Amino acid sequence: MSLELFSTMRVVALPTKTNFRGINLREVALFKGEHGWGEFSPFLEYGYGESAPWLMCAIEAATKPRPKLYRNCVKVNGTIPALNDSAELERIVGSFPGVETFKVKVGDNLPEDIARLAKVRSLAPTAKLRIDVNGNWDVATAVTNLRAIYENIGPLEYVEQPCATIAELRELKEKLKLDIPVAGDEVLRKTADPFAVDLSGAIDILALKVQPLGGIARAHQLAMHHKLPVVVSSALESAVGINYGLLLAASFEEMRFDCGLGTGSLLAKNVAELPIIDGKIQISDVKPVLDGLDVSADRFEWWKNRIMRTAELLK
Repeated sequence: MSLELFSTMRVVALPTKTNFRGINLREVALFKGEHGWGEFSPFLEYGYGESAPWLMCAIEAATKPRPKLYRNCVKVNGTIPALNDSAELERIVGSFPGVETFKVKVGDNLPEDIARLAKVRSLAPTAKLRIDVNGNWDVATAVTNLRAIYENIGPLEYVEQPCATIAELRELKEKLKLDIPVAGDEVLRKTADPFAVDLSGAIDILALKVQPLGGIARAHQLAMHHKLPVVVSSALESAVGINYGLLLAASFEEMRFDCGLGTGSLLAKNVAELPIIDGKIQISDVKPVLDGLDVSADRFEWWKNRIMRTAELLK
């Protein structure tokens, strides 16, 4: 990472509207380069090794030309956190105007998961539903829970990362006996070498997140390598990171799934506006407004040290 790019760093703190993955304040580092802004925002608990692809992506976004795009807007899904307050669910569903798909976080409590899905179904009766388990089920639990959800809610577009390991996902697909496609997220992005894993018989769809996978070029290489349909999702980024995810989604000639890039609706403050209009987000040249969002001096130093240590791994 060049000193020139490093010198442009700003670190901002963005409050969320509701607790998401235990997060109420999202800190992100931003850099301005020749080709625009890049974002580095691995979650705070991530180590330097796991954060390295995120920094690769930030550098690529700031210093490399934009890819060829096949569309100027991207259809997105709504994202529903793991909560069951009826009024809050109504507010969240309403914050995704015109979307035709909702991804609902599940995994901790089956009756609550079913109630959450039923509430979303009642609020958006024509929308497709997909669920995200974040790898929290073992095979037996996944079979039991997916059958219960199917019986109570109906068909799902897909289930994302129901189990943690490739072996478990293969076993699940053998035992489930239901037409529910499986998407893989953590099984790809949390492995030491995502090109080395054999995903055959384990998943049907690749969930691509541009930062954790190291940028647009590397995400395309992974998609070509694994030869599976893709959906693009986000990691609760600022508008800078989301817009780069939109570029990734629009750079695929075919995109059959609504993408998980509407998570800006979960933030109470952001660095720029990327409104959802009729279920789509327009790709734009994001010019972030950062005044009043900067972190404290000690948090800036923490991020500065984190980036320097992570950058050492890229040499």
